[in-house]
Amino acid sequence: MLTIQQIKADPDYVIARLAVKGFDGSEVIKRVIALDDRRRELQLNSDNQSAELNKLSAAIGKAMKAGEKAQAEEAKAKVATLKESQKALADELAATEQEIRRELLNVPNMPCEMVPEGRTAEDNVVEKTGGNMPDLPEDALPHWDLAKKYNLIDFDLGVKITGAGFPVYLGKGAKLQRALIQFFLDQAGEAGYLEVQPPYVVNEASGYGTGQLPDKEAQMYVVTADNLYLIPTAEVPVTNLYRDVILSESQLPVKNCAYSACFRREAGSYGKDVRGLNRLHQFDKVEIVRIEKPENSYAALEDMKDHVQSLLDKLGLPWHILRLCGGDMSFTSAITFDFEVFSAAQKRWLEVSSVSNFETYQANRLKCRYRGEDKKIRLCHTLNGSALALPRIMAALLENNQTPEGIVVPECLRKYTGFDIIN
Repeated sequence: MLTIQQIKADPDYVIARLAVKGFDGSEVIKRVIALDDRRRELQLNSDNQSAELNKLSAAIGKAMKAGEKAQAEEAKAKVATLKESQKALADELAATEQEIRRELLNVPNMPCEMVPEGRTAEDNVVEKTGGNMPDLPEDALPHWDLAKKYNLIDFDLGVKITGAGFPVYLGKGAKLQRALIQFFLDQAGEAGYLEVQPPYVVNEASGYGTGQLPDKEAQMYVVTADNLYLIPTAEVPVTNLYRDVILSESQLPVKNCAYSACFRREAGSYGKDVRGLNRLHQFDKVEIVRIEKPENSYAALEDMKDHVQSLLDKLGLPWHILRLCGGDMSFTSAITFDFEVFSAAQKRWLEVSSVSNFETYQANRLKCRYRGEDKKIRLCHTLNGSALALPRIMAALLENNQTPEGIVVPECLRKYTGFDIIN
């Protein structure tokens, strides 16, 4: 969440930046400033009363030693009154701080200056393009037909077991899926990311820490009996490893990667664009997460983009990078770049990765901080990215690599699959 310091330093700037995301922050920013002013007033009164209590305690001791019982009793009466007043102040202070947090939890992150204005995906900016477009015949099959033809994925069986959006991978389809996971993890390891195997369910505090709550509660599966949430991405448990942690400056940067299954309700999703692997309720993904000093986070963001690009180049997929406009960004992000690959049989671009810098927004929720060489404690910057999400990668690989002889497996995956063609 935004910090009080950010807001009070230049409220008009904060309101203007929030407007780039289509969020009218004028009233809530006024309320937060007023609440913080009241909080400061209450804290000052509490501090003054604490000082007065200390003086009275000393006076009581001095009066008792001097045998001035009446004066001691008078001072004790003042102490009792002050303690009652202090309790009332403490209660109001706690309630005010809680109200400030409630207000701030519903304010999105400010987009940074590099974010273009716009309201929808049509306003996103194509930043870079790479890879070669495949030349497929007009009768090229979409991945859902290829999956059926080669017995790679059974969508109907997933419906039988669970419901729509829960496919069952079979034979070489399952092996190709596993090969992609291992390839992505190995590449992340070579890039210096420490592998983590996180839980697939998290508590409410973790959801608030990374910003899934309260913004995306309707999109998450909830284990109601235990008030736990199935993770929408490994970002949530991995970033929460650093909740309420003060790192030393020498520990930064932190670079973690994790494979996990991901669970998203995707309420309201329907139509041709969600067919096959295009949009699932359960899917696999390898995530990269970084904790950085603020001055290094944008260089780290470029490094993460280069890493994702290298994966797509090695897989031989045509790709482009989008700089998301304010209206198409997530609640928590300061800037996001989406990677899309071209699906030749569907003749459309499919999102396979989002790489984002959250600056201090998540870190403030998490209380993820570091102690500098000057001993001062500061908020970290957090970043994450998909490296990569598997379903649409699988879709593009099947479609783009189909030949009359079968589906050709990219060379970088063959040591993991044990086969070079699916036929």
